[in-house]
Amino acid sequence: MGYLFGFLAALLFGANGSVTKVVLATGLSPTQVTQFRTLGTFLISGAILLIIDRSAFRLPRKQIAIMALLGVVGLALLQVTYAFAIQLLPVGIALLLEYLAVLLVALVAFFFLKEKVKPRIWVAVGCVLLGLTIVAQIWASTLDGLGVLMALAAAVTLAIYFLVGERQVVATSPLAVAFWTSGFAALAWAPFSRWWEVDPAILGERVSLSGNLASVIVPLWMPLLWLLVMGSFLPFLLSFAALGRLKATAGGIVASSEVIFAFIVAWLWLGEALSVLQLVGAAIVLAGIILAQTSRPDRVIEADLALVTDTSRP
Repeated sequence: MGYLFGFLAALLFGANGSVTKVVLATGLSPTQVTQFRTLGTFLISGAILLIIDRSAFRLPRKQIAIMALLGVVGLALLQVTYAFAIQLLPVGIALLLEYLAVLLVALVAFFFLKEKVKPRIWVAVGCVLLGLTIVAQIWASTLDGLGVLMALAAAVTLAIYFLVGERQVVATSPLAVAFWTSGFAALAWAPFSRWWEVDPAILGERVSLSGNLASVIVPLWMPLLWLLVMGSFLPFLLSFAALGRLKATAGGIVASSEVIFAFIVAWLWLGEALSVLQLVGAAIVLAGIILAQTSRPDRVIEADLALVTDTSRP
């Protein structure tokens, strides 16, 4: 059941990139979509906590600054950079680059935090560099430079979220983390998102699902609702259920399958096909990510995974 829950969560997270791309095609900006998601996450998680755990509303003073940092950097900036990335890159490649956060965490842990990291980390670095060279087809320059930069920025923000969070909020429930971080993210992002320019009537506008589903027309509120529920809370709950049944390393490997699902969904839905050579490169990068995930001690990885299940995921 743990593997089933984990793979279902990865599938939903992977599909969410394609849904986001459809929403962005309607004219909403990445900043406005981020504001919508952070505020929605804050309200929904708050409503659930009101029913099941009101003690989560009492945050220790020493954790307020940490939650604010995680919210602004690990939630708001992560979602914005990822949203910009998928506007300019295929969904699967953007997510592949974002998942380099796992490699960054392992390298920072080794060089700066002086953790004992297994030698396989260097094999992981080699796999990632080789795989990215193939995926990006550097010799042909087929990828948008700004898109790659935004995806790498997303990887950095996600790595910061892991590194800060694993040592500060591991005793806090993922749902409470979602509530506080999304609240700070929504508050901090509000002045920059230009949410006041969004006409509420746009929610009823009819939009095409694009790609191979271009003939399917739905009101905009439907994909937006998906972003909140099926793209955040349901996979979050499934991931949390998976963590209760799997060891940390196994959970991390299962979570990495999100990249594969993102490629598949984007191909079937949006027609974002990759060449055979690029698919080989993606497989090499994914192998490197898995090696990096298993290079750190399980007791530390467990903290990372507790935060991966948070709704900070794109």
